[in-house]
Amino acid sequence: MSHILQLTDVHRSFGSPPVHACNGVSLSVDEGEFVAIVGPSGSGKSTMLSLILAEERPTSGRVHVLGKDLSKVSQRRVPLLRRQIGAVFQDFRLLGDKNAYENVMLALQVIGAPRHRIKTEVPEVIEMVGLEGKEKRYMTELSGGERQRVAIARAMVNRPQVLLADEPTGNLDLETGMSIMRLLDRINRSGTTVVMATHDQSIVNQLRKRVVELKDGMVVRDEARGVYGGEKR
Repeated sequence: MSHILQLTDVHRSFGSPPVHACNGVSLSVDEGEFVAIVGPSGSGKSTMLSLILAEERPTSGRVHVLGKDLSKVSQRRVPLLRRQIGAVFQDFRLLGDKNAYENVMLALQVIGAPRHRIKTEVPEVIEMVGLEGKEKRYMTELSGGERQRVAIARAMVNRPQVLLADEPTGNLDLETGMSIMRLLDRINRSGTTVVMATHDQSIVNQLRKRVVELKDGMVVRDEARGVYGGEKR
């Protein structure tokens, strides 16, 4: 198995005096893994995902994504790399003036996908996330869980190798959050590597996937089939 993501002694600091969002993080993720990044607010979870997405550059250290050293990827080539990485956020980041179908379709339109591909793949991915029959609904007509499903469909329509999820259940109740987790688990089982940042203890404990815990920008635990607090329950 090859490392699909690798961070090597990564530091990311802001301001003066410097605040260390990532403080010597080393982590590798293999193809097909599901990794939960846990830790309190301010522990560096979102910064780590931003570094993988090349939204930020490390102050020092190396970030390899899909075999590429991001320090050697020009800003012009970053969008090409991002086509292979899907991203889902706590606040959904959907367009309110477009319906579910149009929000998903947009991800293919921006890369210049031909019309026949859009007509085939958008309905497929909408069905995969369980929203068939709701394609024409606008965001105000959908529940929080349904909006997150639209966001996941948009992230997956390009068939990325990696799906990054930053607090994907943060705005959802427990039952809805678990249904989103089951969907992410299904996506992972179909071959997509999933890296999820969360502080949702109950979901992590039920998931029993690999858990990487951050504290003050440092990895303090990396456990296969872990639980949130490191205790077996």
